[in-house]
Amino acid sequence: MTDLIKADRIAAIGVSEILQIGARAQAMKREGHPVIILGAGEPDFDTPDHVKQAASEAMQTGLTKYTALDGTPELKAAIVRKFARENGLVVTPAHVTVSAGAKQIIFNAMMATLNAGDEVIIPTPYWTTYSDIVVMAGGVPVLVPCDDTSGFRLTAAQLRAAITPKTRWVMLNSPSNPSGAAYRAEDYLPLIEVLLAAPHVWLMVDDMYEHIVYGDFAFTTPAALEPRLAGRTLTVNGVSKAYAMTGWRIGYAAGPEALIKAMAVVQSQSTSCPCSISQAAAVAALDGPQEFLAERRDSFRARRDLVVTALNAIDGITCRMPEGAFYTFANCIGLLGRRTPEGQVISTDRDFCAWLLETAHVATVPGAAFGLSPYFRISYASSMAELTEALARITAACAKLG
Repeated sequence: MTDLIKADRIAAIGVSEILQIGARAQAMKREGHPVIILGAGEPDFDTPDHVKQAASEAMQTGLTKYTALDGTPELKAAIVRKFARENGLVVTPAHVTVSAGAKQIIFNAMMATLNAGDEVIIPTPYWTTYSDIVVMAGGVPVLVPCDDTSGFRLTAAQLRAAITPKTRWVMLNSPSNPSGAAYRAEDYLPLIEVLLAAPHVWLMVDDMYEHIVYGDFAFTTPAALEPRLAGRTLTVNGVSKAYAMTGWRIGYAAGPEALIKAMAVVQSQSTSCPCSISQAAAVAALDGPQEFLAERRDSFRARRDLVVTALNAIDGITCRMPEGAFYTFANCIGLLGRRTPEGQVISTDRDFCAWLLETAHVATVPGAAFGLSPYFRISYASSMAELTEALARITAACAKLG
């Protein structure tokens, strides 16, 4: 049998560490272990009934054929209304693209714009897909560490220092996966000033978690803050997180018309149009009732408070209070160097998370998977009962470290 020769573009890329941890946790559950998985990046709520009803009606009325390449006119119109209503962005359907998830939006943008050696600035911790897509598109990820001392946010000084003549894009995510950190207008404005002085650099901002923010935090997006930057900004969003539609696979974005057309070329030769039924459902999500968003946000806030309080009560762990999303990104440096009852030295965050899974039966994700150690991510998109039990197990396990 001839060995497979992998393409260079994927030689350095593996299956997501998050998925690997999830697969191990699921295998342990099948073996009878009472594993609690806190690694999933999706809400535990169900898709709203009116959205499911719209999908059913789409099927019944025959909306089961190919659609326009990058979004139906109906969905693009709904996205235009959404950006105007919620973000203060005035766009036309020609500025909008729809894909099979936000991941494909990002893939299309990088494939359409990056040449070999082009650089993309990515603050860390980051969603690992960002850097892998850049590599697959022939680019070079420039990772800029942003730890909890800066609130996991990129500073203007860091951005200025990272920009070179080869820089093509900066990627920002607010609220963030994995840290839950978010940028206020006053955080964005210094970054925008740097970008205005670097006209060869484009900005991609991932707003996927915009509806999951807490307290008095006021969400905003850069293209609305500074119209002069809108001509080189791609604003990415989708229905997955806010509307609990992860499996429906609909992401969308707004950007300059020339970029949207270039992205359509990539999509035309990969997946073609997104699912027709999912697009009809997304119209209902964006145009339909929005009151439930606040109820779900309140539920997430209560879970966040539970997790942060419990983690900060553990000797050796500190956890910043996130502004949004449904993740905590806790610092575990105080546990490194300690010994487990089995005699193992916890040397890294990967060691810690692996030990938690095998002995406490709680699946978390090490910060190393997101480009920044020594931290670990907990997704609190689980029930209060499950979170309470998981935190009790983590607390008990850490108490055994000597």
